[in-house]
Amino acid sequence: MSGQLSGSMGAHRKGIIILTYVLAALELTCLFMQFSFLPYLSRTLSLDSVNFGYLQTIFGTLQLLGGPVFGRFADQYGARAALSLSFVAASALYLLLAASCSPALPGVFLLFASRLPSALMHTLTAAQMVITDLTAPAERPAALGRLGLCFGVGMIFGSLLGGTLSTAYGIQCPAIVAFVVTFLGAILSFTCIPVTTKDASVQSAHHGGTNAGVFDLKAITRLLLLPRVLPVFLVKVISGLPTGLFLVMFSIVSMDFFHLEAAEAGYLMSFIGILQMVIQGLVIGRLSTHFPEEALLQSSVLVYAVVGLGMALMSNVLHFCLLAPGLVYSLCTLNVVTDSMLTKAVSASDTGTMLGLSASVHPLMRTVGPTLGGLLYRSYGVSIFGHVQLMVNLLVLLVLWRKPLSQKKDKVR
Repeated sequence: MSGQLSGSMGAHRKGIIILTYVLAALELTCLFMQFSFLPYLSRTLSLDSVNFGYLQTIFGTLQLLGGPVFGRFADQYGARAALSLSFVAASALYLLLAASCSPALPGVFLLFASRLPSALMHTLTAAQMVITDLTAPAERPAALGRLGLCFGVGMIFGSLLGGTLSTAYGIQCPAIVAFVVTFLGAILSFTCIPVTTKDASVQSAHHGGTNAGVFDLKAITRLLLLPRVLPVFLVKVISGLPTGLFLVMFSIVSMDFFHLEAAEAGYLMSFIGILQMVIQGLVIGRLSTHFPEEALLQSSVLVYAVVGLGMALMSNVLHFCLLAPGLVYSLCTLNVVTDSMLTKAVSASDTGTMLGLSASVHPLMRTVGPTLGGLLYRSYGVSIFGHVQLMVNLLVLLVLWRKPLSQKKDKVR
């Protein structure tokens, strides 16, 4: 009887995890649909590159500020509330985006207003929380890595659908499709995901102690300043910063440096998406069973440095395609390994907050990226991203070799 109960619970957990992967793939598909047609919508509304940079900066700033608060909300109110809130926010964003395409409405105002719900759009963070809660620590890197399949699916289909739908049916079409899909995602989240995915013992301990509020900044910064958290977080930010700057400027680089049309840029993004699916969904999981996380982290930083040298020398899109596997490996490994290390460094009741803090790294790139990346690109060209990536990651690698993160044995209380 106990064996049947255990098997039933295991099947139930597996079903929740699979649904979480599906929901993440749907949301990411919509997100990349937006990324693929937003530059062209901006041009249609006569926004110049400076105003487009402001648009991207607002999006990044709101996600940066909202990430830690969203993670704390997920810890306080559970996975169902977190996923549902994220999908509702996404629906509002795409509805405003679709409205901005209408000539009868104030398009520029609605386009900037569509950035506001992005503060609560953190479906990937909520999905990471569910998977973290439902997997053992030893299985966590592989389970989080499989989210890369969702990311790859989103990047491939989102990039292709965004360009194809906007070309065939008008620039408003992908925004409407994204609204419908995210609204359905909100319904699925509310009806099919459990109220909480944390163990009963963790949940009771969480409610039995002093329960800080969702907006309690002291509770958030306390986690960030833990001795086992801060070094990993700094490596994640510093090592990934140069690539983040390049990726933020990628749409501009594709048009100006690679001379690609919208459809060709979509194909290139799909190629990167396929690489991410293979590397994060299959390769990292296998590597994590044979090598410690510290070694994988060092390998990602080393490959980042080598790819940076190649980027400093590249002159066309073919060169970038040859460098892309190494770039994607470093990007995926850095994100998966650091997320796994960070969730293990805090108590189970704080994993959502920690994942929210970790997820804020990408919005940080989108906040400083458009301004800083634009200045670097205008002053020094594409090669500057490679030079910065090479130098920064060589310094990080030197620090990791001289003072490994595994030496820190502080325990979370």
